[in-house]
Amino acid sequence: MRATGDVILYLGKALAAYGFGHGHPFGTDRMDAFVREAERRGLLRRVRLAKPVMGDESLIARFHDRTHIELVRTLSISGKGFLDAGDTPAFKGMFEAAATVAGSVCDAADRLMAGKARRAMVPIAGLHHARRASAAGFCVFNDCGIVIEHLKAVHGLRRIAYVDIDAHHGDGVFYAFEDDPAVWIADIHEDGRFLYPGTGFARERGRGPAEGQMLNLPLPPGADDEDFLRAWAEVEQHLAQAEPQFIIFQCGADSIAGDPITHLRFSPAAHAHAASRLRALAETYAQGRLLALGGGGYNRSNLAAAWCAVLEQIGDQTLISP
Repeated sequence: MRATGDVILYLGKALAAYGFGHGHPFGTDRMDAFVREAERRGLLRRVRLAKPVMGDESLIARFHDRTHIELVRTLSISGKGFLDAGDTPAFKGMFEAAATVAGSVCDAADRLMAGKARRAMVPIAGLHHARRASAAGFCVFNDCGIVIEHLKAVHGLRRIAYVDIDAHHGDGVFYAFEDDPAVWIADIHEDGRFLYPGTGFARERGRGPAEGQMLNLPLPPGADDEDFLRAWAEVEQHLAQAEPQFIIFQCGADSIAGDPITHLRFSPAAHAHAASRLRALAETYAQGRLLALGGGGYNRSNLAAAWCAVLEQIGDQTLISP
């Protein structure tokens, strides 16, 4: 079935509220930086805007342990303390903000599955470090893991592809699903010997019934677009084997040169290429279903440029055939 309105973009204060104060790299101004650039480029006229949706506890519990959910709820009231060793401080309203990220991502997935759109983007999302029982690395709830579980449980999907080009390895997703035959992962990231979380080695290819379905492509500090394109060729080969029914794209912008906490040197052209190719692959294998999640990115200009490059490609009617 052909969707009406090809691309949905989730914007709103409830989604932008996910962020940390006091000079934290993941501030609540990140969405505004993206929206200003998207408006300047005229991109908001090429998409359908959707309001954020707050997920309920039963949705979050598809991935997270109840003890973790309750800890987040408790610290959300006081706004004091940390959810991990120091990267992820509590803030008032944290539970609602993190639940809105998860709910918006799953709402987008539901719309794509219902044929109400072919592609969607949730810019404040892609919180790929949180584990089932804990927060980590600025990530309170792991919306990536939640939506994978949601697609399996609600929509019965058995071939879900998760592609991650954030500078940091998506450890919270990888280790949650490394033995799940319904999930295929391709993750291009800075080598864990040089960057948090210190994981994602090439030898890690999945376990048990999912052996060979996980592709880690660590790159050295300073890797540029040429290095990215070489790695990307392996991603496409991997996805062709998967023949996914749905593609999730974590398009973190902290892999762009000049990010304050990482060391890769991609340009936004890398993000544009990945988005264009994933759109084409989604058309071939997944009835067009491509869900882009903003991920990291702590240089506001880089973030705006990279996310707009993705939005331009998933909204552009010109395809590069696989």
